[in-house]
Amino acid sequence: MSLWTSLEPSSTTVDPGATTTVRLRVRNTGDVVDAYRIEPVGDLAPWTTVEPSELRLYPGTIGTVELRCTPPRTPDVIAGPHPYAVRITPTEHPGSGAVAEGQVTVTPFTEVRAELVPPVVRGWFRGRPRLAVDNLGNTAVTASLSGADTGDRLTYELDPGNVQIEPGRAAFVQATLRPQQIIWLGSKQQQPYALAVRRSGTEPIDVNGTFVQRGILPGWLAVLFALLLAATIAFVTVWLSYRPQMQTAAREQPQQAGKLKPDGEAPPPTKPAPTPEEEKKPDDSDKGGEEKPGGSGGGGGGGDEKPKEEEERTAATAVRELAARSEGRHICYRAFVQGDGWQDPVCDGGEAGTTGKGTPIKALNIATSGTGGVTGASAFVAEGWRDGDKWQKADDSADMVIGSTEESDPVLQGHTLQVFDGSVCLDAHLQGGEWLDQTCTEPGQFKYGGSPMEQNIPLEAVRFTV
Repeated sequence: MSLWTSLEPSSTTVDPGATTTVRLRVRNTGDVVDAYRIEPVGDLAPWTTVEPSELRLYPGTIGTVELRCTPPRTPDVIAGPHPYAVRITPTEHPGSGAVAEGQVTVTPFTEVRAELVPPVVRGWFRGRPRLAVDNLGNTAVTASLSGADTGDRLTYELDPGNVQIEPGRAAFVQATLRPQQIIWLGSKQQQPYALAVRRSGTEPIDVNGTFVQRGILPGWLAVLFALLLAATIAFVTVWLSYRPQMQTAAREQPQQAGKLKPDGEAPPPTKPAPTPEEEKKPDDSDKGGEEKPGGSGGGGGGGDEKPKEEEERTAATAVRELAARSEGRHICYRAFVQGDGWQDPVCDGGEAGTTGKGTPIKALNIATSGTGGVTGASAFVAEGWRDGDKWQKADDSADMVIGSTEESDPVLQGHTLQVFDGSVCLDAHLQGGEWLDQTCTEPGQFKYGGSPMEQNIPLEAVRFTV
């Protein structure tokens, strides 16, 4: 070996975002002039600079190189010790290079952010927002969650109540808000509240939101009911005071029963009214034209058969037909449009839904082939992620439906999709607007397409490709 190396110091500590300097000393122990290339290797190499990157030394002389390590203040660099190395390669004798090893300890830092999605929820009996907690530090975070409001008008259910988040990851908490008192009659009321993220030794992080509680019956209905009640009482009072006097001539009829007609003839006898038994007895004259059940006369009972209903053409039907004709990945889908029902399925970038007609989408039927299946969830206008923990999933060539076709349910404002082999690209058209920019998923990841949660704009049309 024609060189000698030394790191000073061999072990050091640095804060994220700061810089630490280590000196590398190199001695030429050979008998010829040589040049040495210096390069860092290991996990910290991307954040390490070398100055100078090459030394030219005479025999027996020593050169010094400064290594500056500046790890970023991001979750990419985990807190703790990180070994690193510096490779020294002589130009004259490349095979006799050396590696100097050291260690840099990165100090921990914590940074936690929280956000409510959506910040405003509405309901008669409950609200279901989601709390997203992001760990932007370089060490794991453990936190507990709680809710509070002025006047204790709401109760809170948080699932889960405690979270442990690794660096660079996020945790989602499903919150259920329930009012202490139900508004049976009257206008809606707004109740501010806050969800707190509490960590040991630090101030809690409060995330503010608003719960809009709706009245079961609107205020104008009470006025209408009062008017109807007053009108009913007035009508009954007038009826009881001025009801007509009813008279009958039933007592006068027997006196006239024995009188003769002016011409001296007796009135013809009247036919007695039939008894209930005689009314139920069938007329023999009608039997001739009546058919017995199962008889052979008349129009026949076993002639025409009811035609079968045509089988519904779904997204899975379309994608199976397409996969039989063309290899590769395919996606077929159709939209349930408010007021029109299910449309015919389209595939691979076709337009499903309507644009510019004010008829938003209530549900989507999606099927894929060659992607290992598809998973999705739906976001509703004014309600957001209703039952967000219930993701819909379907295997290849099987139907998946997100959203709701119930008339009482709101329309969609967005959706989330994921495929397991390859990626899926989403285009969304919002009511009263234009097509949004296309977004595509990373392999195995979810991607949201549609209206921003705080805007609550209905979804009118979609296009998908895989």
